[in-house]
Amino acid sequence: MCGIAGFVDPQAEALESRAAAMARALAHRGPDDTQVWFDADQGLALAHTRLAVIDLSDCGRQPMWTPDHSKAIVFNGEIYNYREIASDLEQDGYRFRGHSDTEVLLAAIERWGIDGALRRTIGMFALAVWDTGERTLTLARDRVGIKPLYYGLSSNVFFFASELKALHQHPRFDPVIAPLALSFQTQYGYIPAPHSIYEGIYKLLPGHHLRVAIDNRPCVDLSSARLGPYWSLEEAAATNRPQPIADREAIDRLDELLRSSIAYRMIADVPLGAFLSGGIDSSMVVALMSQLAQGRVRTFSIAFVDDGYDESHHARRVARHLGTDHTELQLTSADAMAVIEDLPRMFDEPFSDSSQIPTFLVSRLARQSVTVSLSGDGGDELFAGYNRHVWPRTVSRLSRALSPGIRAAMRRAVLSPATRLLVSSLAGAVPALRVDRPGERLQKLASVLGTDSTEELYLLCQQNFAAAHPVKGHEAPRLPGAMRFPIGSDFLRWAMLVDLASYLPDDLLAKLDRASMAVALEARVPFLDHRVIEFSLSLPPNLKLRKGERKWILREVLARYVPRDWFARPKMGFSVPIGAWLRGDLREWAESLLGSRTLEQHGYFETGTIRRYWEDHLQGKGNYQHALWSILMFEQWMRHQREPVKS
Repeated sequence: MCGIAGFVDPQAEALESRAAAMARALAHRGPDDTQVWFDADQGLALAHTRLAVIDLSDCGRQPMWTPDHSKAIVFNGEIYNYREIASDLEQDGYRFRGHSDTEVLLAAIERWGIDGALRRTIGMFALAVWDTGERTLTLARDRVGIKPLYYGLSSNVFFFASELKALHQHPRFDPVIAPLALSFQTQYGYIPAPHSIYEGIYKLLPGHHLRVAIDNRPCVDLSSARLGPYWSLEEAAATNRPQPIADREAIDRLDELLRSSIAYRMIADVPLGAFLSGGIDSSMVVALMSQLAQGRVRTFSIAFVDDGYDESHHARRVARHLGTDHTELQLTSADAMAVIEDLPRMFDEPFSDSSQIPTFLVSRLARQSVTVSLSGDGGDELFAGYNRHVWPRTVSRLSRALSPGIRAAMRRAVLSPATRLLVSSLAGAVPALRVDRPGERLQKLASVLGTDSTEELYLLCQQNFAAAHPVKGHEAPRLPGAMRFPIGSDFLRWAMLVDLASYLPDDLLAKLDRASMAVALEARVPFLDHRVIEFSLSLPPNLKLRKGERKWILREVLARYVPRDWFARPKMGFSVPIGAWLRGDLREWAESLLGSRTLEQHGYFETGTIRRYWEDHLQGKGNYQHALWSILMFEQWMRHQREPVKS
């Protein structure tokens, strides 16, 4: 894993030193080596920081050139099937100096072009290729957006980088906050591609490449750049429509695909392990790793002091059953506070999925023993793992059967203190009626009783501010992913496609990348092998959701390796008790950022709206942890922006 950066500056001033500064800002992504290359005639500079994982020798250094120096590449990621691609190329007469996947990918691009090469890959990556003959710079990103890549124009300079912090190192980068991006972040907790927090800077869409001509004009002309997909989720969904398949055949096929995907992701020349939460997805990954590994698999998990959020005993049980070498870290609010101040440096733009905290801490824990760790991300999006895959259809049917007046009365009843007390009491006294975080669940239920549109209900399930949007002059924006697919009659398929298009790459994978790379740990995600994705798209809905049981087929595969009854429990997710912490140990810090004077100093927010949320949360009138965390992360990020950022 690595960091990449570069720019095209028509003034061609201090190319080497500015590229080196950008590389230093990405040193955490690649602590093993740093290289820069520049061409003063073109005003072009490329930078690379290396985390050596495959071929640790100098043969893997970048920027890497073809033997005839016609093309150069800077590459972040892994091509897992590089050995098979290399074998095909060797039959055509290619001879390789080393055994790095980067060298194989560059040769494949030379042989088949960008599209032809990338379509042959199984991997995760972001890259830039400079073609000296065509005088073009091509950027590309993996199919589902596991690895990040920003690009854009600022002060007539064209930039690209793995992280925004690299752009800050160039004196001509002019960061201007985009209010629409801020609206996305406050409402959903993340900024979906192609948007970024800065005007004129974009995230390259997953599965896309951007071809830019470098022709000595006053600046790069992005209007004539060629942006397009070499793989798209829309095309994959259209090609892999649900087909009838016998249960046993589907289970066998998924088992085989996951085994292949995990075997690829265990290829490394450095120590390797896995995150283990004790849930279905991470347990599936570790179970198959244990089948494939030569020795004991190293696993890592987080334990929470708050029992309502703690799955560590499940992780320990799975670890004992599979015989892993297991390490656990207990998380407290003090641990969270120690991390919070550093979150803006890690994430570069406002980001408020609070599981960013345990994700960073478990990454730091793992990095003490391994350089690569496998993760279970993607299982929920592919196999119907979320409540929002089920609830909207059920609630919309209920809403259509009731008058608006009855629905309004139900909302009032749901939010009443008596209902909260009753649900909490039943959850504590009757195990069969236990609901994880009942206050938060009731809040969600109340917010969705206001509409009978299944699509709107799905989006409401993800929104932080259901009543009043807090960004001045902006309505709550719609997720770009929700506009890419017609809802049709198959709500479950539509909801999972929207998750794959927005929430997965721009929340979960962004979180995993920044948190792991902050400590130079490479995180790999076997569920997101495109072969697994395409197979999932071809499955009928009853193999994912059966008789109310989510992820049915995945449970069936896992039952081959771990006792089935261990997973007959509600989904918890990798969340933290932020709501309680904000009323307790984090209250003073939160108040310093949510005071009226702080909120008004930059003029983006409706101060009264946010103060009402904060006061109601403190008084226990509602659990507004996600809404408040989105504002807190922006304010903490703004505080960080006022600090010196130059290296």
